[in-house]
Amino acid sequence: MLAYLQLLRLPTVFTAMADIVLGRLLVNSRELAPYDQFLTLLGASCGLYLSGMVFNDVFDRQQDAVERPSRPIPSGRVPLRNAVILGTVLMLGGVAAAATLTRPALYVAGLLAVAVFAYDYALKRTPLGPVAMGTCRFLNVMLGAAASYDRWFQLWARPQLVVAIGLGIYIVGVTWFARTEARQSNRGQLSAALVTLNAGLGVLVWLICTWPNEAPIDRVLLLLLLIAGSMNLRAISAILDASPPRVQGMIKLFLLNYVTICAALVYWHTNDGVMALGTACLVVPALLLSRAIPMT
Repeated sequence: MLAYLQLLRLPTVFTAMADIVLGRLLVNSRELAPYDQFLTLLGASCGLYLSGMVFNDVFDRQQDAVERPSRPIPSGRVPLRNAVILGTVLMLGGVAAAATLTRPALYVAGLLAVAVFAYDYALKRTPLGPVAMGTCRFLNVMLGAAASYDRWFQLWARPQLVVAIGLGIYIVGVTWFARTEARQSNRGQLSAALVTLNAGLGVLVWLICTWPNEAPIDRVLLLLLLIAGSMNLRAISAILDASPPRVQGMIKLFLLNYVTICAALVYWHTNDGVMALGTACLVVPALLLSRAIPMT
């Protein structure tokens, strides 16, 4: 069972849940209810996200045999056939779950499935790899908003569209930062990735300053400043070292802080500290599970 959980990189799925909570609250009158619809969205997102983790290892099995021989597939702990079946079931299950909601939810889930598979199969090792991963994250945020609309064109509007763009750019930076995590990384690449990541945060700051919402702007900006400041200080230290352990540790921090960024945006839109804290608490299971299951 541990091998399969490692294949899924289970701790990272809580970042996908944060997308759904945020997307849902941005468009659904600041409420998660009806809860059956919300839970279906969570199931669809988790299925698609985890299928991407599985197919990532399926298509990377030869490289992992050299760089990460302890991974579940090259080590033989998870048979290749089982991994393919698991990834397929998760992907189809995610799309099927979205199909029970609205047409926009089905369409976004279908696009997300295509983007996930395209990244894992063809785009990961190309210059488009980080952009493809950012697109997956963009679509996952939009999936959280999609069930609140009956018509496709209604979905593509502020604030959810701009939030999804900002978070997508953030993940482009994280993915670029992680491209050579298994070996000594290039400092120039890591620096450019950090700039990209901060550009995504800049998009979010622009939205916060230009879109009317419930919470005091100064508090939200202070929250984002604290998150960004601590990340950047540690990232600069990792760039100066650029060794695999430091870079991998930084990637984990980026992913965990992604949840806290989503929580800050929840607070900005709802002015509900309890809702924001509940979103931030998704970090807790991710942290606990990451002790036994690596996030990268």
